Amino acid sequence: MKRRQLIVVVGGAAAAAATGTWSLTWPLASLAAAKIARVGIIDNGPDWEPFRAELRELHYAEGQNIAFDYRQADGVPDRLAVAARELVQIPVDVIAVFGTPAAQAAQRATKSIPIVVISVGDPVAAGLVTNFAHPGGNITGNTILGPDIVTKRLQVLRDTIPSATRLAFLWNPNNVSSAALLDELWRTTPFFGMSLRPLEARAAADFPAVFAEMLSNRPDAVLTTNDTLHQMHMTEVIDFLLKNRIPGMFQLKRNVVEGGLMSYGTSSSDLFRRGARYVDKILHGANPGDLPIEQPVSFGLVVNMKTARAIGLEIPASLLARADEVIE
Repeated sequence: MKRRQLIVVVGGAAAAAATGTWSLTWPLASLAAAKIARVGIIDNGPDWEPFRAELRELHYAEGQNIAFDYRQADGVPDRLAVAARELVQIPVDVIAVFGTPAAQAAQRATKSIPIVVISVGDPVAAGLVTNFAHPGGNITGNTILGPDIVTKRLQVLRDTIPSATRLAFLWNPNNVSSAALLDELWRTTPFFGMSLRPLEARAAADFPAVFAEMLSNRPDAVLTTNDTLHQMHMTEVIDFLLKNRIPGMFQLKRNVVEGGLMSYGTSSSDLFRRGARYVDKILHGANPGDLPIEQPVSFGLVVNMKTARAIGLEIPASLLARADEVIE
């Protein structure tokens, strides 16, 4: 380091200490001039804003001490693989991904670059980690599902629509977590006296056939997942259910805000913020294999009363009293 540069760095530190403004921002801002942390993100979208907001709270400033490299794949398996390989080739310092298919694509692309997975279903069943407490390898993150989420979701449906016996489950066979959720539904629905009809949508072109199937074999309610591909087409799903007066149970609150009937699940924004904290720890030297997979500790029930009225459904007062949020 040249003498003039040394004076500037030391002088800046002394000034910060004298004014009481010393914080994590100073070392990150000054030392990042040598190396800006690069975070790779697959399938960027509105859901990622809480992730970036949390990193800003942790004193990261884009273009100063952190940079984001985005690759869009729209949840398509082949494109996910290409996106992951491109991020590895850059190379980025950390790869952050939403959902199981993107996580598996990143896992196949690298065994050395840390990967933070956000909102996956079952990371052990998906082969991403060996166990929750000690993931091992280069992957850590969080899961959207609690151990008894399926039972709770079915109970909410039963309390909302006591006559509901025929359920349809919209799922993506390319998503291992959706498959695990389907297995749990097969095991659990008989205890509620319910039958189950899985409806597959692997690509955008599959949705018209799914809608036609719902019309020919009308279900009492439809359950959905947070699969990336499906979320990209959830507006179509919600519009179809509204038009045909079919109740829908969603995993994400934003689907209810967009017009879905109800959701029961954990906060997606919170999972993204937690993912950002893990990225911060890794950038500060933590080994991802030593960071336990975080599970949801709280779940929320959201009900859209405008949608309920539109489809002619009366929501029991007892259920509304339990709801964490009622949208009028």
